[in-house]
Amino acid sequence: MTDFEKTYQNYNPRQAALDEARALLTAAAKAAMADGALPEAELPAFIVEIPADTKNGDIASNIAMAGARSWRKAPKMIADALLAHLPSIENSVFAKVEVAGPGFINFYLNAASANDIFRVVRESGDDFARSAMGAGKKVQVEFVSANPVGPLHIGHGRWAALGDSLCNVLERAGYDVEREYYINDHGSQMDVFGHSISKRYLQLLELIGQGKSCDEAVAVLLADREAYVADESDEVPESHPFTDAFNEALGGNAYAGDYIVDLAARFVASDGDSFAGVDEDERCASFRERGYKMMLESIRETCHKAHCDFDVWFSERSLYEKGPEGTSAVDRALAKLDELGYLFRDEAGALWFRSTEFGDDKDRVLIKTNGEYTYFASDVAYHWNKFQRVDHVIDLWGADHHGYIKRIQSVCEALGYPDQFEVVLGQLVNLLRDGTPVRMSKRKGTMVAFDELLEEVGADATRYTLVAKSNNQMIDFDIEAVKRQDNTNPVYYVQYAHARICSILRRAAGVDVDKAADLGMDEVARRAVGDTYDLGLLTDPAEAALARKIAELPGLIESCARDRAPFRLTHYAEDLAAHFHSFYAACQVIPGSGRPLDEDLSHARLAAVDACRRVLALTLNTIGVSAPQSM
Repeated sequence: MTDFEKTYQNYNPRQAALDEARALLTAAAKAAMADGALPEAELPAFIVEIPADTKNGDIASNIAMAGARSWRKAPKMIADALLAHLPSIENSVFAKVEVAGPGFINFYLNAASANDIFRVVRESGDDFARSAMGAGKKVQVEFVSANPVGPLHIGHGRWAALGDSLCNVLERAGYDVEREYYINDHGSQMDVFGHSISKRYLQLLELIGQGKSCDEAVAVLLADREAYVADESDEVPESHPFTDAFNEALGGNAYAGDYIVDLAARFVASDGDSFAGVDEDERCASFRERGYKMMLESIRETCHKAHCDFDVWFSERSLYEKGPEGTSAVDRALAKLDELGYLFRDEAGALWFRSTEFGDDKDRVLIKTNGEYTYFASDVAYHWNKFQRVDHVIDLWGADHHGYIKRIQSVCEALGYPDQFEVVLGQLVNLLRDGTPVRMSKRKGTMVAFDELLEEVGADATRYTLVAKSNNQMIDFDIEAVKRQDNTNPVYYVQYAHARICSILRRAAGVDVDKAADLGMDEVARRAVGDTYDLGLLTDPAEAALARKIAELPGLIESCARDRAPFRLTHYAEDLAAHFHSFYAACQVIPGSGRPLDEDLSHARLAAVDACRRVLALTLNTIGVSAPQSM
C-alpha cells in the first residue's frame, strides 16, 4: 500500500460486505466443482451488488445466471448447489443467505454489521467518504474567468458554485486539485473599459463645474442612465442627454453599467480634476489600470463571499511579457508548434495552426496579417503553460463556447497532451422574482450583479441552488423562492435537519446552545452518546434505511468525481434529510416525560443520529454550504 493510499484509506463496511460475499460465492463454487455438484469449468464473471429493493437483501449476486452456460445447468439448480457448499457464515457479517426467483443469491447483513456504518462515520471524522481513486493526480480546474471590466453576474456565479464544488469533490476522491482564475486583462476590452471610465469622469467634472457636489453629480448620471434604459424606443432623448453623449463619444462600444459611474467618482475623489486637461490616451491608460485593479479586487471579494477562493489568479498579460531571453510565453508556444511542423503562413502573411490535422473543421489563425495576435494565440500559450504545472486540465465554459472546444483539444494534442484536456459546458441561469423574469441587458448595463444577489439571498441558498442541477440544464433562479425559509426550499430543508440533530444531541448531553458552541458539536455528541454503544440493538426498518443511505456516500463521491457531477450531492442531502426525519418519527431517541427508553438503545440511536449529523455536514460542506447548529 502506498503512502497516498494509507493517507486516504477509508474502511467502508458496505464495500467490505460486498467483498466478503464475493469471496464466499467463489469458495462455494470451487467446493461445488470439487465434489461434482457442479461440473469443472472456469469461474464465470459475475456481479455482486447492493440491490435497489431491500426485499432482495442487502447484497445480491447473479452468479447462478452468469454461470448457466459454463456449468450447463439451470440457474436455480446452480444457486441451490452454491448455497449447499457455502462456507459457514457464523462469524461473517451476514445473518442469512437465500436463493430467490430464477436463481439470484441474496445476502442479509446481521444488525451489528448493517449498522457498523454509524461507527465508521463517527470514527473517520472528516476522512469519511475519502477515496484513493484519484491517486494524487494533479488536476487543474479553471472556472469563472470573467473579464476584469465589470462585476460578476449570476451566470458567473453558477460557475463559481459549480467549479468550486467540483474541486471539493475531486479532492475528496483523492485528486490534488488546483483552482485557477484566468484574468482576461490583455486585449481591446481593456481599452474600452478605460475610455468608458474616462468619459464618465469628464461628465462628473462638468456637473461639478456647474456647482454640484460629487455625490449630486453621480445621482444625476445614474438618473440619466435609468431614464435611458426605460426609454427603449428613444422617444424622449431629452431625458437622458448624458448617456446619449457617452454612447456617441465611444461609438456605442462602451461598458455602460452604474459601476462605471462609481469608478469615475472614485477617481474624482482621489484625483480631483487633475486628469481633465491631459491627453485622452494618457487619461484612459491611468483609469484603465487603476480601474482594472479595483474590479479585480471586487471580483475576488465576491468570489470569497460565495465561499469560492482560488489558488491561482493567472494574468493573460503575463503570456506576452518578454523574459530575459527576449521571448514571451506566446512566442515560445508558437515556436514549439512551428518546430513540430504545425504552423504555416498564408499569402497575406497571417500565421495559422494546422488544426484540421487533428479533426477540426478548419485551420485556425494565430497572428493576423496586421501582426495582431488572436485570442486563440493566448489560449495556445496558456494551455501549454497549464501542462507544465499539472497532469490534467478541466475548463468550465458556457455552452455558447461549444465551437471552441475542438481547436483547444487540437492544440493540446499537437503539443503532446492528448486526452489530458476536457471541457465542462454549462447552460444559462434565468433570474426571476416571484415567477416573473428579471429583465437584464448587457448592452444597457442592466445586469444584476452577483454580489447584490449574495447580499439579498445569502451565500448558502445561492450556492445550493446553483449547484442543484446538472450543468447541462438551465436553472430558473427565483429570488423569492430561494429566500424562503420553509420546507419548500431544499437548502432550508437540509440545513434544518442538521440543526434539528444538533438540538437532539444538546438535549441528550444536557447543554445549551452557548455551551455547545464552546465545546463544539463533536464533544457534545461524545457526551450524549457515551464511549460505548451497541449498534446491534438497532433493528427497526427506519434505522436500517438510514444506515443504507449513509453508506451510499463513499460510492457517490466517486461517481460525482468521475462524471463531473457535484449536483448529485444536493439530491443525496435531501434524501438523507428525509431518511432522518422518517427515522426520528419512527424511533424514540431520548427518554422523555412519561416516555421511558432503554439507556443502551438510546445511546445506540444517538450514535446513529450523530453519524447522520456528520454526513449531512460533510455533504453540505462539499458543495460549499454551511451546516448550521441552530435555526
